[in-house]
Amino acid sequence: MNWNEVSQIAKEWTYEAGEILRKATQESVNVEYKTSAADLVTNKDKEIEQFFIDHIKTSFPSHFFLGEEGLATNQDFNPENEIVWIVDPIDGTTNFVHQKRNFAISIGIYEKGMPRIGIVYDPIADEMFHAVAGQGAYLNEQPLSKLEDKGLEEANISICQYWLVPNDRVDHTIFTEMIQKARGTRYLGSAALEIVYVACGRLETYFDFRLSPWDIAGGMVILQEVGGVMKTLDNQSFSVFSPQITIFSNNNVLDEIFETINHENR
Repeated sequence: MNWNEVSQIAKEWTYEAGEILRKATQESVNVEYKTSAADLVTNKDKEIEQFFIDHIKTSFPSHFFLGEEGLATNQDFNPENEIVWIVDPIDGTTNFVHQKRNFAISIGIYEKGMPRIGIVYDPIADEMFHAVAGQGAYLNEQPLSKLEDKGLEEANISICQYWLVPNDRVDHTIFTEMIQKARGTRYLGSAALEIVYVACGRLETYFDFRLSPWDIAGGMVILQEVGGVMKTLDNQSFSVFSPQITIFSNNNVLDEIFETINHENR
């Protein structure tokens, strides 16, 4: 498989899909609830997912598809054994609906569980982050530098406020020292963008505790190419197909974060 050719085709499709979404921000969209009023899906999520399904079936019939909206049918496969496109048609649907910005198309292509291609495209900013494994990462056509060493006191950390109050996933008090020591906290509402913002230095760390493969598959490839690290809260590696409590970070910052978390746990 020529991954550079696949990447070029995938980027062309992504630009085309991005143009559809740009135009959609000027139109009325149909919004539905999935699991709650905070979990939205629009007709454009479904349209863009079907767009990629149709193109992949035509151009790469032996490849499989895993998408947020679950529109791909007649598939019976183990993603650890196949080539699979993991697609979030609109990562940050709430932002798409309310802000008309701060959302992205995310694509990760994996072969037998190994990352091959990552694409995260912000169609409003016209910023495409992309990488072919082993060949570096890019923002549009400018190469991204390897991440610089930084300390926690220089770090902007992205973490949802939900995890900083009592919740059913994690003891929120373990983050107190980290928040006090960090330069600042932010929360964008698009996992794909937040991961690539770590990759390009706009953020130093991104936390989230309820992610799915399509949220992270594209960004993981890109972050890996610039020397970023991806760990669980107990400092373990994880598979894109089974994300848990996950942290995406600059390596030095992450070491300090674990020190503060362990200190709070004592």
